[in-house]
Parts: sequence; C-alpha cells; structure tokens
Amino acid sequence: MVCGGFICTKNALSALNVLYIMVSLLLIGVAAWGKWFGLVSSISVVAAVIGVGVFLLLVALVGLCGALKHQQVLLFFYMMILFVVFVLQFSISCACLALNTDQQNQLLEVGWNKSEVTREDVEKTLNCCGFSSVNQSDSCPAQCFATPESCRSCAQILQEYAGQVLRFVGGIGLFFSFTEILGVWLTHKYRNLKDPRSNPGAFL
Repeated sequence: MVCGGFICTKNALSALNVLYIMVSLLLIGVAAWGKWFGLVSSISVVAAVIGVGVFLLLVALVGLCGALKHQQVLLFFYMMILFVVFVLQFSISCACLALNTDQQNQLLEVGWNKSEVTREDVEKTLNCCGFSSVNQSDSCPAQCFATPESCRSCAQILQEYAGQVLRFVGGIGLFFSFTEILGVWLTHKYRNLKDPRSNPGAFL
C-alpha cells in the first residue's frame, strides 16, 4: 500500500496519538515527581499541569481508538477538539514569542502577586527576596535573607531567564501546534478513505 493510502494514513495517525500519549504521561509524571520531591509546593500549578496531561491523554485515546477502528464519530470529535486546541496553542505560542521586555515584566509581576505559595517557591529556589526590591521587614525563605544586604530582588533574576523561557515555550508550542494541524489533516483524510478489508461497495 503506497503512502497516502488507508493503511499508511491509519499508521501515521496512530503513531501521532501514541506520541501524544507519551507526552501526556510525561507531563503527569513530571508534575507528580516535582510535588513528591518538594520542588513545587503550589497545588494549583501541579493540578494545572496534571489537568493538561489528563486532557491530552483523553484526546489521544479518542484519536487512537478512532484510528484503529475507523470510527467516524470518534474521528469527527477528535478532529474538532484537535483543531480548537491548535488555534489556542498557536495563539499562545505566538504571544509568548511576541512579548517585549516591558510586557514580560508586567506578566511576571502579575504572576508574582497572584500566589503566595508560588512566590515562596521562587524565593527559595532562586535564593532571592521580594519582586522589585528586598524588604527587610518581610519574611523570606531564601538563605540569603540571613544577610539581607547580599540578597538580590527576584525580578532581576527572573528577567535574565524570562525571555529564554518564553522563547523555549513558544517554540515548543509552535512545534506541537503544527503536529496538531497535521493530525487534523490526517483525520479528515482518513475519514474519507474506504477500508480495503471491508465490502468494496460500503463506505465506513
């Protein structure tokens, strides 16, 4: 069977969903590992990552079952969900790549003020205190706070890596968004192919 036929398209779509399953399990495993070893204490962050992993796992299972059984309803819903995810992920990835320094600082400050637990995690991990300045009257879990004069503000450290992280996240997001539009195209094509093992006069 030449590539582009029923079997080749089926195998390509199945392989793509196996990749999504592996990525989803990796996300769930990394989030659980980070929480277990105390690298991340924020329940909301861990729950969000696990939630994304579970959602991706469910979508991939729907796509895999639809591909293996050539089930039209499953393939249709899989294609629609994947297209919506593509639009959202592509938009977010482009936004990450387009943020300038001032916008990055505003985004960091919003995240800093939103969660006290996350703020303490950042201070402890990066050994810094405060966002824009070190306030000696506040408490800080960082080791440097024993001598506050030696502490740096967390904004200074975060700004050094914010651009790199956003470019990395944006690049990874763009890569997976193109695999998603590939999945949409493969699914649309696969739905309109006849199974050569079935009745030649039947359209499945």
